[in-house]
Amino acid sequence: MTQKSDLHNQPIHTASVRKRMLLGAGIGLILISFFLIGAGEPAPEWPTLWWIRPLLVVPAAGALGGLFYYIMDPLRGQGGWRTALAYCLSVVVFLIVLWLGTVLGLAGTMWD
Repeated sequence: MTQKSDLHNQPIHTASVRKRMLLGAGIGLILISFFLIGAGEPAPEWPTLWWIRPLLVVPAAGALGGLFYYIMDPLRGQGGWRTALAYCLSVVVFLIVLWLGTVLGLAGTMWD
């Protein structure tokens, strides 16, 4: 009789995807909020509610960065150099996605 190991039934993800995405969106919201608070007086040619788009787009981009971090969990769980690669790749992708979200959010107003 063979014994069955429970290693294959263990969940890899220690945190839910919702938690990771909310954390990424929160980071994006905090960063764009500080940026918008320090923006000063808007130009007269900008729309009246120009600040709504960055406040929606940047946290959405941060949530996508959090999703990528969640997707990289299996690679982080393998240990060794793969863990370091997963962390580095997660940070780089998160920063790129957040930067692209900032550019898309501020296009036409502060990003001219």
